[in-house]
Amino acid sequence: MAHAQAFRVQCPTSTSLHPSLGTGSPMGAGAAYTGPSTITDSAANGTGLTYTSNGGVIRCQQVSGGDGYATMGDGNQIYMFAFGPLSGLSDISNGLPGTQLANVYNTMPPVPLQVGDPATNGPALLGYNGAVGLAPDMDYGGVIDGHVDPRPIMDVGVMNGNQPAPLMAIDEDDEFFLTLSNVGMLMRPDLFEQHTIHFHGYPNASSFYDGVPDASVAVDIGGSMTYYYLAPDAGTYFWHCHITPPEHLQMGMVGQLYVRPRQNRVPTDGTHLYTSLMKQQTDLRTASSCQSDILCTTPQPPTDNGATHTANKSNSPTLYAYNDGDGSTAYDVEYPLQIHGFDPNFHFVGMTFNPEGFADMKDKYFLLNGRSYPDTAAAGTMQTPSSDGVMHDSQPLPSIINIPAGGRALLRISDLDVSEFQTLASLGIPMKVIGQNARLLRDEAGNNMYYGTNSITLGGGESIDVILDATGYTARQKFFLYSPNLDHLSNDAENFGGLMTEVNVCNAVDPITKACS
Repeated sequence: MAHAQAFRVQCPTSTSLHPSLGTGSPMGAGAAYTGPSTITDSAANGTGLTYTSNGGVIRCQQVSGGDGYATMGDGNQIYMFAFGPLSGLSDISNGLPGTQLANVYNTMPPVPLQVGDPATNGPALLGYNGAVGLAPDMDYGGVIDGHVDPRPIMDVGVMNGNQPAPLMAIDEDDEFFLTLSNVGMLMRPDLFEQHTIHFHGYPNASSFYDGVPDASVAVDIGGSMTYYYLAPDAGTYFWHCHITPPEHLQMGMVGQLYVRPRQNRVPTDGTHLYTSLMKQQTDLRTASSCQSDILCTTPQPPTDNGATHTANKSNSPTLYAYNDGDGSTAYDVEYPLQIHGFDPNFHFVGMTFNPEGFADMKDKYFLLNGRSYPDTAAAGTMQTPSSDGVMHDSQPLPSIINIPAGGRALLRISDLDVSEFQTLASLGIPMKVIGQNARLLRDEAGNNMYYGTNSITLGGGESIDVILDATGYTARQKFFLYSPNLDHLSNDAENFGGLMTEVNVCNAVDPITKACS
């Protein structure tokens, strides 16, 4: 490069698996999938390679590694080591994943970005979801090739940490390019903290992108790294920094990721989904007709059980949590819920000096998507004033649950608490557990092992997929999803907070905004 630089982003418009941009949508209902196809990548010098493509698209995201503040349920502003958004800014400020299609990611804002969260800085930037800092590369004719201006990255990324970290969502078969830019910690200039991204429980093809620093690469302050993933099996995963994990996880460097199944893209035949899914069974990586393969994650159901969820309540394409083969994991609206806990004493020490007292770590704030009750029941983005005097979107992801009457809500629940087991209970609307740790609950004979319960318990590093079924419920009914552990229903010294949120049954729910009507 003529002018070397530390910050870079990467989001190609074509790859060997995806020669063209293709089509897709944030909801995961992209181009129809009718079976694998063969792609030959001819090489001018050397041997051409043949690939098997199962569809999907190229998706990209950029996040910052730094620090910030979040507001707890008692009004206390707590300091965090944190990841923040550097792409998908408008979507994230509306509680959506920040993952973007390549043609959206590789765009520049209509006006220069300002310090802080640009999605709130005026109508000109509302709707902007491109990568922060992208600039024409004048050494190569002004093309957009990952060259960036570091000033906007620093202006936007410094002290702009989110809790939880920016949400990520991709479809099975997508190629995902994720850039981490380490912007440093304004409140701790004495620390030269490296950061990484580790996809917990996610089957990577290469340890180079696993984020464990002694086996891969860590990102220094002022540097960027682009991680590459080929989306594997559908399910709910999560991600975190793997530098001194007990410290960086406790301080807030945790987020959620989910992979949507190929089944969303399989065209229906007007009857039951079981017949249509025979078109996708030729790929053993995610096919359900693989009883002979002991590594199969979703064995084919023995019969068509007629479970297809045809009466969708949200006026959107019917979506599924897994490649179930029988439609039994269908849902109308989905809600990612990340459980986490903060020890305010540990965070105070982390803001002032080191080392912290790891042996004395004790959570006193208990969080759903970075919020404690009653903030969990508030719609929209929560903002926190930061040390630069600018309001930041500190907790953009609501955790209120709205279900259309007679419909189903998928709860993607993950726990990255480093010191406690956490329990969530639902009274009134029972839970149906369909998946755990990104695996469909099904035996090798294809029988569904789903089970009904009124509570689930997770340890740190676990995820669970739950369906709340509002069949038989009428609109304007309210329930609660909460922890039965009384000491977890508090905001530090304040009672009646912590792990609790509201569940509303509505006439209809907008599948994007989740607004209740």
